[in-house]
Amino acid sequence: MQKNHVRERVLVTGGGSGIGAAIAQACRDLGRDVVVLDRAGGTITVDLSDAADTARALSRALEDGPITRLVNNVGMVCPASIEEQTLTEFDLAYALNLRCAFQCLQALLPGMKAARFGRVVNISSRAALGKELRTAYAASKAGLIGASRVWALELGRHGITVNAVGPGPIRTPLFEAANPTDAPRTRAIVEAIPVRRMGEPEDVAHTVEYLLDARSGFVTGQTIYVCGGMTTGLAPA
Repeated sequence: MQKNHVRERVLVTGGGSGIGAAIAQACRDLGRDVVVLDRAGGTITVDLSDAADTARALSRALEDGPITRLVNNVGMVCPASIEEQTLTEFDLAYALNLRCAFQCLQALLPGMKAARFGRVVNISSRAALGKELRTAYAASKAGLIGASRVWALELGRHGITVNAVGPGPIRTPLFEAANPTDAPRTRAIVEAIPVRRMGEPEDVAHTVEYLLDARSGFVTGQTIYVCGGMTTGLAPA
């Protein structure tokens, strides 16, 4: 008997460029139906820093049916010392880096539970372990790791896995905007990478694809650092 074909739908936030675009393309290459939420270059144009606009976009995305794979990728960096970090920057970082992930998962959960299957990958950062000039960014990305662990515990019984990926230095417009190429601090970062090269968006996409796979169902609540070895000796075992 021929099995009914079920579309594998994937939602990627911030998938219009950089790491998100590489993840979206990797999913398309596997024949998945990809929905990208982004302010530019997405399937649905949306300001993910605005909760009401995000809710509208999620409702539109779900009009075509449930989505059982979610990549919470959107994020922003507001480089500043603790003295110079503003409350506006802090609130914006939390809205994009953490609140948006919470909101997207809540919207997709009914479909995942009905299917008894779900894959959630939250893109955190190596900066969650600590990095100068990253108060808002590191705090919100660390919060995403904590939330991933809670969600993994709560949702595992429904066949839903939740994991985090922590990229290190990846060659993206976001990284280059926060880390000017010729700055001494940037050169020090690159020189400290054990594999002696910058990461590429495809390096992260490859890891995300593993976690999105149906065969990865025994891996949940974990954080995988894609950082060329920079977290070795820093991250908890």
